[in-house]
Amino acid sequence: MAAITASMVAELRARTDAPMMECKKALTEADGDLARAEEILRVKLGNKAGKAASRVTAEGVIAAAVKGDVGALIEINCETDFVSKNDAFLAFTNALAALVVEHNPADVAALSALPLSQEGFGPTVEDVRKGLIGKIGENMSIRRFQRYAGAGKLAHYLHGTRIGVLVAFDGDETAAKDVAMHVAAMKPVALSSADVPAELIEKERKIATEKAAESGKPAEIVAKMVEGSVQKYLKEVSLLDQVFVKAADGKQSVGAMLKDKATSLKSFTLYVVGEGIEKKVDDFAAEVAAQVAAAKGQ
Repeated sequence: MAAITASMVAELRARTDAPMMECKKALTEADGDLARAEEILRVKLGNKAGKAASRVTAEGVIAAAVKGDVGALIEINCETDFVSKNDAFLAFTNALAALVVEHNPADVAALSALPLSQEGFGPTVEDVRKGLIGKIGENMSIRRFQRYAGAGKLAHYLHGTRIGVLVAFDGDETAAKDVAMHVAAMKPVALSSADVPAELIEKERKIATEKAAESGKPAEIVAKMVEGSVQKYLKEVSLLDQVFVKAADGKQSVGAMLKDKATSLKSFTLYVVGEGIEKKVDDFAAEVAAQVAAAKGQ
């Protein structure tokens, strides 16, 4: 049996907003597996325990650049929110977005090798990055980028510097920009239900099955409950099926709105700063204890 520490309980509580004792029970049942414990809490407490998906812990900036039918979205990470507001860091991020549009690098390594001069550093992106690390005194990294070219018209939306959306479309530009804003707000995982990754559907089905089984109802009823939960999930995470945030009647879907505007959405990319990255959580009590022990040993 894995030891359940206070820091583990605190992390699970931060992910789910579940009561402290429920977090401890879930971790004990999951033998210390945080991901499994989160699933257990979702079964017991419902969707409230799924708030981790919208929480991010790493710092950094999302930037976009669009030139005609070519566009790019990029994420650059740093250690603190303070540095994410630094003018040199912001200039570096915007310069890299423009480089992606202009040169179409294959990956982060190729982008890092492109020519760039900034703040007296260069002659490559990597040299500038290292120079800024030395000047600012904080590590920074190029995490990811997405480039669109020849996919049709492009529209983008930036919510500050922490959320960015790029969409490829044909039709009305205003409708496309509204959809980009909708994506930033509602964070769909796929364009349509058919595009939702199989592993996400399977995970949701597993959670729904465990939750429905607790109802004690007959197997055929449980099966219908599970299927209903899965279909509800697909509508919630599929962009075209989501209720449009600007819907006057509060019911119109994104797909229906686009149809009314004679607009088709081909694809979209959503970046949220630090999504999927877990920032190191320092255990200060343990650190102090270690320092005391080391001092005694001297």
